[in-house]
Amino acid sequence: MPEVSNAEFSSMLILDRMNNDMQQDALHPFALDELLCKETGRGGPPLCHIWRHPRSFIIGLRDSRLPGAAQARAWIESMGYRTAIRNSGGAAVPLDLGVVNLSLILPKQGSGDERFRADFERMYSLIRDALAHTGFAVDKGEIAGAYCPGDFDLSIGGRKFCGIAQRRQAHAYVVQAFIICEGSGQERAQLVRDFYDRAGKGADAADYPQVESSSTASLEELTGLRPNASERFAEAVKDIIRGRQTMEGTTASAARLVLPGTHEITEMAEQLRQRYAPR
Repeated sequence: MPEVSNAEFSSMLILDRMNNDMQQDALHPFALDELLCKETGRGGPPLCHIWRHPRSFIIGLRDSRLPGAAQARAWIESMGYRTAIRNSGGAAVPLDLGVVNLSLILPKQGSGDERFRADFERMYSLIRDALAHTGFAVDKGEIAGAYCPGDFDLSIGGRKFCGIAQRRQAHAYVVQAFIICEGSGQERAQLVRDFYDRAGKGADAADYPQVESSSTASLEELTGLRPNASERFAEAVKDIIRGRQTMEGTTASAARLVLPGTHEITEMAEQLRQRYAPR
């Protein structure tokens, strides 16, 4: 199993946006990841983008094609959520300030997609190591009844707290994880279940996740990580990466770093909105 090694993280830069742009478009961080990934593919540095988003509901591409998706989306928005359809894999996910998002942006190595699972493992290793101090074992494997289900659901004691997805470009890729740090996992899962109850009307049950509210919990609930579980988890991730960085590696990376401007990000967000709009 790939470990979070010095060789892979020695030149990684940290882009900490935990408290930035709280009123932004729900697609803003995904547009930023898309642009950063393009830059990494052109020779830019590897990055760890850490971010949060207030009261947003991110819909998977497959979700957007369900018979009642438009009505379910309108219902979510009526409760004050921003919504968006994301370009990475996975299904519906609610985001708020108690959810920390990690994006590992790395250049492709080797040919084809033989490293696909290894890239998921890399994110798993980082999160596992960041939580090692809690004394709780982090398991991976699909959790029945969880929202955004997948082989790389991360769980503690059989309850999911993290999901992982990928977005791959020609020369680089992004591995994205959402980590439920604070608040009620059950309430978030119930929200997703209510969304599917509306979106899935007229569809086969196999076409969308069958969410059970008891399947999901936050790190605060699972490990007692408090107060400020979101900030403490984010700091633990940064500490792991900083412990593997080298001065030589980060200096070289900083010299190659090109961050997109606000106009570029806004333009990319609109492109993503149009590209993945329901047909």
